[in-house]
Amino acid sequence: MRQNDKIACILEGRERRDRKSLCKAISDFQQHFQRPETRREFDLSDPLALKKDLPARQSDNDIRNTVSGMQRFMGEDLNFCERKKFQQEQSREWSLQQQREWENARAYQRCAEDLYVKTRLQLDETAKHLQNLESATRRAVSAAVKEFNKSQATESLERKIQEKKQEQEDNLAEISNLLRGDLLSENPQQAASSFGPHRVVPDRWKGMTQEQLEQIRLVQKQQVQEKLRLQEEERQRDMDWDRRRVQTARAALLMERQQQRQRRDLRRALDCNNLSLAKEQRARKKYMEEICTNQPTEDYFTQFNTRSR
Repeated sequence: MRQNDKIACILEGRERRDRKSLCKAISDFQQHFQRPETRREFDLSDPLALKKDLPARQSDNDIRNTVSGMQRFMGEDLNFCERKKFQQEQSREWSLQQQREWENARAYQRCAEDLYVKTRLQLDETAKHLQNLESATRRAVSAAVKEFNKSQATESLERKIQEKKQEQEDNLAEISNLLRGDLLSENPQQAASSFGPHRVVPDRWKGMTQEQLEQIRLVQKQQVQEKLRLQEEERQRDMDWDRRRVQTARAALLMERQQQRQRRDLRRALDCNNLSLAKEQRARKKYMEEICTNQPTEDYFTQFNTRSR
């Protein structure tokens, strides 16, 4: 029962609020859309009908001034002085307004031309600066490539000189060994064959001594070390060349990306300037069309045939 009473109270409060909201909505609707002056028969019972009604005669040109009303006669011009003065003042104001509009248009045109010239000069300076920057960058890249090629040529020349020097030393050592060897010194213990230093004469060869074996092993070790050294030098040269080539390509790529960004920024600036100039030209054209258009109105024709002559 308590729960039901509580639910009944809640429903009753909700119904009361809904009824109040409905009454308020109806009242607002009546105040906004069902006012007395919007009724069809309101003009029959309007208390301010006499105040709202027009007077019997407003001016000489009133259309209600009929012939039978005796409010206007042919040849009368009661407001001639005022009308003439008003027309003169109006003509003077029109002339002054046209002069002001013409001066404003000329000033606006001069400002637009000055702005256009300044913008063109600024764009030319920007393009010249970018062109100088690109030329300087190309010169720097050419100088770096030239210096790198020069260093490579110098290294190649030094390497050839060292190889030639080593070959000469080897030839001198070989000649010296031949001159001091057993073959030319007519050593009776020599057993080397004339077919090559690695062959011996069998009938004179007594076998290799321990010193000869050690010498052969030492020469073999030296040859192995020399070969390893040459391979290491060649690998170092290849790595150095690859590193320099990658650095040069990276520098060229970064420089090309910078030039592309600069050209893109320049193009964006040119597009923005062209867009602003186009907007200004359209606004100026629209303004000139508005101020240069002078269409006659009904008031212009009403000033004719107002006198008897």
